[in-house]
Amino acid sequence: MTPTKNARRSHHHWRHDLIELAALFTAVVVADTIAKTIAKGPDGPYLLVFSAIALVATAAFHTWWARRHSHAPPVDDPGGSGPAPLPPAVRSGAAPDGDPAGTVLWRMRTTVRDTPGSLAALCTVLARHGVDILTLQTHPLAEGTVDEFLLRAPAALQTSELTRAVAAAGGRDTWTERADAHDLVDTPTRVLGLATRTALDAAELPLALRQLLGRCTIHSVPPVSLTGRPTGEPAPVEGVLEETVMRLRDPNGGTIVVERPHLPFTPTEFARARALVELDARLGSRIPRSRDVFTLPEGNEITVRRADQRDLTAARAMHDRCSSRTLGLRYHGPVGDADRYLDHLLSPRFGRTLAVQTASGRVVALGHLLWDGDETEVALLVEDDWQRRGIGSELLGRLVALAVEAGCDSVYAVTQSSNTGMVAAMRALNLPLDYQIEEGTLVITARLDGRPATAPETTPDAAADAPTARRARR
Repeated sequence: MTPTKNARRSHHHWRHDLIELAALFTAVVVADTIAKTIAKGPDGPYLLVFSAIALVATAAFHTWWARRHSHAPPVDDPGGSGPAPLPPAVRSGAAPDGDPAGTVLWRMRTTVRDTPGSLAALCTVLARHGVDILTLQTHPLAEGTVDEFLLRAPAALQTSELTRAVAAAGGRDTWTERADAHDLVDTPTRVLGLATRTALDAAELPLALRQLLGRCTIHSVPPVSLTGRPTGEPAPVEGVLEETVMRLRDPNGGTIVVERPHLPFTPTEFARARALVELDARLGSRIPRSRDVFTLPEGNEITVRRADQRDLTAARAMHDRCSSRTLGLRYHGPVGDADRYLDHLLSPRFGRTLAVQTASGRVVALGHLLWDGDETEVALLVEDDWQRRGIGSELLGRLVALAVEAGCDSVYAVTQSSNTGMVAAMRALNLPLDYQIEEGTLVITARLDGRPATAPETTPDAAADAPTARRARR
């Protein structure tokens, strides 16, 4: 308890004792006066009966008043709301389920009527259950208001009990989800951080939108498919909001589609997402220009850097130097329109690309980390003359590190089942792997589990540097 609260409590007890003492003296004076009157006056018995009735009535009124105001706040409480009674688990300081603090963090969202007192009723119910409100956001609607809370609740409190209590206080469409320490950052600070990340790297926009809007799926739809067909009607400049789906105009062309089936978007969230996309549009093309130099086993130095659509010419030249077998392993067949395909892959809207270049500036390998809705794919292409030198393993380790940095739960690679080298490279990551084979196509999924990725050891197998194939839909 803070010193201020201790001072208030001591002050409250001092006033209470003073009142009790005054009441005691008053009772003594009244009793003495009545006793003298009864002893000297002819109507003494009647006065005695009247006094008894008055005493009983006063005692009954005092009992009623004490019960009604037993939990009332102190008079000098400026907030006007005193502490609510806590559940037994909280009062006893117990720590259920081994939690040393005895509390858990929750994110809760509920819709209430837009009337005076509706939020106060909700907060009162939360206080009665020992729930502490850490942050609160309000999202105005045409009818009602969506209140979004970050709560610290007793670990023993069940979500079903909390939901019932919120419903009794007027909340509807209540949604709860476990939170963690990252959610303790206030909303303005978090939004500014996401805007900064987006300003530094165009590839951060899909990730920033996902962190801004919570658990959702984001698809970047280009204006035309890889075969040249239109993919659909582009979103208007101001975007479209349809309850659980929002469509935003992509500054690079096409549409950004955000879906959250479990929870409708509010106009406030739509405005925030649109502002983030507008920031991306005003800043134009940008990626970090950091470069890492490492030495190959034979002593040659090569550079690994981020790449984007400005590297299209160099990437196409590398394609032309690759053999049909290498391109076939990478794309599951011949590439009809390499320019359009590479333009799609190099776009920061669909992921991040690493390029490997020699001292002369020639690009000899590309590694892609591709956002695929809720999943993340890794794909490699290494020029024939530069295979079997550890370049593919180096790229794979760096791509997985980028996936960990982006908060991805897993990454997958698609290749042919006969490509034992790619399997060896994935196993060298020292991460849990899942395998799935469908008609000769092998999908290897590495579960990151929040562990930092390290560059894998170089494998001597020639196939380890063979580029992976991609799903047919890409």
